[in-house]
Amino acid sequence: MKKHNFNAGPCVLPREAVESAIEAIRDFDGTGIGILEISHRTPGWERIMAETRQLWKDLLNIPDNYEVLFLGGGASTQFFMVPANLLKTKAAYLQTGVWAKKAAKEAKFYGDVEIVASSEDKNYTYIPKDYTIPTDADYFHITTNNTIYGTEIKEDIDCPIDLVADMSSDIMSRPVDVSKYALIYGGAQKNVGPAGVTFVIIRRDLLGKIERNLQTMVNYKTHAAEEARNISMFNTPPVFPIFVMHETLKWVKELGGVEAMNKINKEKAEILYAEIDRNSMFKGTAEKDSRSIMNVCFVMADEHKDKEAAFMEFAKERGMVGIKGHRSVGGFRASIYNACPLESVQALVKCMQDFEMANK
Repeated sequence: MKKHNFNAGPCVLPREAVESAIEAIRDFDGTGIGILEISHRTPGWERIMAETRQLWKDLLNIPDNYEVLFLGGGASTQFFMVPANLLKTKAAYLQTGVWAKKAAKEAKFYGDVEIVASSEDKNYTYIPKDYTIPTDADYFHITTNNTIYGTEIKEDIDCPIDLVADMSSDIMSRPVDVSKYALIYGGAQKNVGPAGVTFVIIRRDLLGKIERNLQTMVNYKTHAAEEARNISMFNTPPVFPIFVMHETLKWVKELGGVEAMNKINKEKAEILYAEIDRNSMFKGTAEKDSRSIMNVCFVMADEHKDKEAAFMEFAKERGMVGIKGHRSVGGFRASIYNACPLESVQALVKCMQDFEMANK
């Protein structure tokens, strides 16, 4: 039976990237040595690093005054690296979910934090709209896609101060005007690779801007050395995850880039949300104008709450993997990232339709 992977992360990867990774484990770059064993100071690896940075720049049209870094520690490490490098007196945060809340908590170690708006009052089922960004803050932090709750900021907002964004779960799913951001970061394990590497896109004038003494590894300037061959290689980088990222981004480029990817993603989301809205057994959890095209959250309709376990088993028997909702929301969550094929979304829709018919 074919499996349909809707895991929230780590998640489905392009088959092409997986096959390339398998081959590279056996033999990287014709060296006779596998990617898991290769030195990161060999010419072949330095080429992969340079190509991966260039793929990021090409796919997102990143301006020349930005650097792309590949670091360890996940997005959660960026929760404190961002304020360590950027927060002088006060930072502003938009609180749209548990990860945004955790990011704000870490920032409080370095200065004052103002929560400009929060959707916690309705369990983060919407994106706040009417708020004022304080111009006396050092930066404004947003989380563009909220994986747990299925909400998303789908446009690049105009911001009067430096804008920082956690794009862990929607990067490369749509075009982004990088010039509107001071810094973009995220874990790779949704759209651009496996767990183990974190991307940071940072405007160069921010490097070394803060006056506080920082530990070497916490300082972005450490990882953005002027000498190109040392960028992201102050210490040994997460070699294998970066290689899979390289292959994943090649796949995105071959498909037509982020514009083509966005069209595909919108189609997948529209099909699934249409079924949720039509099907008498289910209902969506996020407000419609805030719905994510990456993470689709839904629960049983009120009159069918007793059938949740039955549908979970029904779906499992038909090859659906990873659709159990986060405990904060309950119900179900289908993560339909870039590499999730339309075929899988159609299979889930058919599963929902069959369950409705079986329970009439």
